[in-house]
Amino acid sequence: MIDFIKKYKAFGIGLLIIVPIILILHQIKFILIPDDAPIEIFLVFTFWWFMISLPIHKLDYLKKNKRTIYKIGGLMLLFFGAMIVDSNMRMPDNPITFLLLLIFLLGSIYILTPVFFTKYLKLILAIYVSAMLYFTYVRLFSGDLETYREVRKGMAISFFFIPIPLFIILWLFEQWKWLKTLQADKSKAELALLKTQINPHFFFNTLNNLYALTVKNSDQAPGVILKLSEMMRYTIYEGKKEFVPLKDEIEYLNNYIDLHRIRYHKSVDIQFNSTVDENMKVAPLMYIILLENAFKHGIESIREGAFLHMNLENIDNTIHFSLSNNFEINESEEKKGIGLANLKQRLELIYPKKHELKLSIKDNIFKVDFKIQVT
Repeated sequence: MIDFIKKYKAFGIGLLIIVPIILILHQIKFILIPDDAPIEIFLVFTFWWFMISLPIHKLDYLKKNKRTIYKIGGLMLLFFGAMIVDSNMRMPDNPITFLLLLIFLLGSIYILTPVFFTKYLKLILAIYVSAMLYFTYVRLFSGDLETYREVRKGMAISFFFIPIPLFIILWLFEQWKWLKTLQADKSKAELALLKTQINPHFFFNTLNNLYALTVKNSDQAPGVILKLSEMMRYTIYEGKKEFVPLKDEIEYLNNYIDLHRIRYHKSVDIQFNSTVDENMKVAPLMYIILLENAFKHGIESIREGAFLHMNLENIDNTIHFSLSNNFEINESEEKKGIGLANLKQRLELIYPKKHELKLSIKDNIFKVDFKIQVT
């Protein structure tokens, strides 16, 4: 519920904006709020509250899509054009003005909620085309102006606004379903992550090396036990968290590298440089997938001259991770697998439109360029 409130806090902000604006406009007599039409007042208020809140809710999207801003500008010109038409016509509540306002309303809904509008297009058009035809008939063919005003009190222009709260409730319900689905997908992705990260091959290899060290009474044995214990603890417990400090991720990667170093009886050039704000927080267990692939498909397959270079840095709120390693072409021409697929899925869920993951292969060198934008 808290996540839902945070996600849609823009509607609270919109409420704080629209209430004083309406009160001020009424106070200076720019608009008149009738005392005998509470339903119409509520519906009109709800409409403008929604129209102000949605752009705030979609602010990040609007910043990245200038065409949408132009469309909104066109709609505003249409709205003011409708007001000009209305002020220059001698017919109160004339159908031309209402037709222009209806186009403005439908255009606004489409721009701000295109998926919702497309999904319920037939229903929306059926309601508002019927409303427009009914209004035109009542206004032009029900008799004189006084007769129309009497009818207006009953069906009123509210006929145009009555569906709006219903559409808002339906839209919120769709968003709630989407959020629940997102949470379910995220849980599945995290479970899949844990299954891929508790790698039996790595675990048993490390235990075998640990056994060899204890037989030799090596001073390295306690350090290996500690590192392995820390890795298992981090994977099982910290991996369940939504975000963790970046410094913990770096320590986890270093432990993984150190445990692999013990295994090798060959010269391996492993470099890991990190110049980041370690207090920044990221989703856990993302970088390990890329590092694990580099060992599995790169260093493991090369007898001599194996290298693995990694760099982690941040520029403002963007964390940049780069990795390069060599590999035997006949052993691993492509680096695809469950781990990478899982990583891409998690990024879409946790950092939608705020991440960039590029994988490239040239000659026998595999490169990763990975950026995420954190808040």
